[in-house]
Amino acid sequence: MLTFSLSIIVGLIFLVWSADRFVAGSAAIANNFGVPHIIIGVTIVSLGTSAPEIIVAIFASLEGKPELAMGNAIGSNIANIGLVLGITALVAPIPISKRLILNENLILMVITVAVGFILFNFYIGRIESSLLILAMVIFLGWIYIQNKSQNQSSEFEDDIPSDMSNLKAFIWFVIGLGVLLVSARVLVWGATGIAKTYGISDAIIGSTIVAVGTSLPELAASVSSALKKHHDIAIGNVVGSNIFNLLAVLAVPGLIAPSAFAP
Repeated sequence: MLTFSLSIIVGLIFLVWSADRFVAGSAAIANNFGVPHIIIGVTIVSLGTSAPEIIVAIFASLEGKPELAMGNAIGSNIANIGLVLGITALVAPIPISKRLILNENLILMVITVAVGFILFNFYIGRIESSLLILAMVIFLGWIYIQNKSQNQSSEFEDDIPSDMSNLKAFIWFVIGLGVLLVSARVLVWGATGIAKTYGISDAIIGSTIVAVGTSLPELAASVSSALKKHHDIAIGNVVGSNIFNLLAVLAVPGLIAPSAFAP
């Protein structure tokens, strides 16, 4: 039991750290090769905060634990709204722009309802997952058009290293990816071990311990943005992460291990 608990703690710590290094290395490599910042921001940076959930979902699905992956995706959304948004608002009250309510927030509501219908038959398969991935591609395209038309690429500047050499960027990319894979494997092993020990479903473990842990990058990013008075980014980070969890993370078990799940 102690071994499983330590595996979860160590796995979460290195998962969060390695995700940050992986994104930094990837963004720096793209930047050094002249990729426009808006493209880097829309793809690497935007998806980067969901990297822990995606990697955990892949390993959980490969090990035949799709409910752990699904619980992680849905639980992370609950943690983002209740924990991340709650703590961020306590640290610095956040004014909400009308644009955010009518755009990203509305999109999140529509996607949430659509995912509810998709999961209503208690089965997630490749067709459903492919639709989610298609929706994600469309959403990324929408982000690109929005930022390009409004010239808002500067909001990604802080997340794109501009003074990192190719060698250093490649080293961080490799180290980040390697540690990300190992820590996710350790985390899944510890989580499934605790689930078996106490007779708890994988979905419950995924939506509580694992979900809160993988939401730590969002918490750090949102609190930091709120303190810098970047209110739209603080809220947008939560909303965007929730959208990616539903479209990218939730699609993983359906693509790798299509199966029915407990009601």
